Amino acid sequence: MPGLVASVALGEAMVTVDGGVLTAAVTRETVTDLGLTAGSPVVVLIKSTEVSPATA
Repeated sequence: MPGLVASVALGEAMVTVDGGVLTAAVTRETVTDLGLTAGSPVVVLIKSTEVSPATA
């Protein structure tokens, strides 16, 4: 799923990457390795053992 990073919020150990429709928690190392900043083009790959739907 292609997209753009809307914002990057640094936490102590994890980073929240907001793409508007999808939010991901990744490590600081991943943000650095991928050079993620607001406006970065990304392709989202999803591998999950659990999905939690919510109402709109």
